[in-house]
Amino acid sequence: MTATPATADLSAIPSRLAGAFARASAEHRTALVPFVTGGYPTLAESEDLFLALARGGADVVEIGVPFSDPLADGATIQRTSERAIANGVGLKDILAMVSRLRERGLTIPIVLMGYFNPILHYGIERFAADAARAGADGFIVPDLPTEESDELLAACRANQRDLIFLLAPTSTDARIASVAERASGFIYCVSLTGVTGGRKELPDLRPYLGRVRERTDLPLAIGFGISSPEHVRQVGAVADGAIVGSALIDAIDHAPAGEATAVAEAFMRRLAEGAGRA
Repeated sequence: MTATPATADLSAIPSRLAGAFARASAEHRTALVPFVTGGYPTLAESEDLFLALARGGADVVEIGVPFSDPLADGATIQRTSERAIANGVGLKDILAMVSRLRERGLTIPIVLMGYFNPILHYGIERFAADAARAGADGFIVPDLPTEESDELLAACRANQRDLIFLLAPTSTDARIASVAERASGFIYCVSLTGVTGGRKELPDLRPYLGRVRERTDLPLAIGFGISSPEHVRQVGAVADGAIVGSALIDAIDHAPAGEATAVAEAFMRRLAEGAGRA
C-alpha cells in the first residue's frame, strides 16, 4: 500500500476514536480513557483488565507497550513496565493481545501508548499495518517529536489509524499549530509539566485549553494526575475526555488476590460518577 503524504486531508478517514468522543459528547458526558500497561500484572490478567474496564464504562482503552526507559512516566507506571518486561512481554505480544481482545468482543477503540524505539525496531510500516490488522485504532508515542513524525504519520494514514500527539501547558503556539495540523482522533493534553502520577489537585486548565481550542476542533483529552470523580468533573468543564493511569494501577495493586478485575471495573464506575455534564 502506498503511504499517504503527511499533508493529506483526513476528512475521508473513518476514526473510531473520533466516534467514541462524539458519542460521549452527544450523551453530555466526559469520555473516560483508562491506561494500563499490557502484560501487567501478567499478560493474561491485563487482557482481562481491559475487558473489565470496558464493562465499567471506559469509552477508549489505552494499552501501554512495555519499554525499558519510559521517560514520560512516573514511578507507578515505570514499575508496571518493568514487571511486564520481566514477564517477557514485548510489542509483538501486545499486538497479539489486541487481536484476542477483539475476538473476545471488545468493541471500544484501543490506543497503544509506547515509545518509538520498539516501533522503529519492528519496522514502521509493518507496525502500522499489523496493529491495524489486530484492531488497534491509534498510537501515542510520547518521545516522537512532531517534526520527526512524518514516516509514522504517513504509515498511520495509509492504514487509516490515528496518531495522537501530546501537548503541555508550556507548548508554544507554533507547537500547538503543528500538532493541530497533524493530529487525528484526539489530542492528548498533559495537565501539568513533569511525569505521570496521581495528584490531589489539578491546576486551572482553562487558559491552556483555550489556546489549544483556538487551533483545532479535535477532541481534547486531559491526562496526568487524574484520580477521582472530582478531577473528571473539572476536566469535563474544559475538555472532552479524561485519561487515568497511575490511580487506576494503584487501585489494582491494592486489590485482594483474585479481585483485580472487579476492582478495576468498580474504579471505572466510580470515575463515571464525575463524567456526567449538566
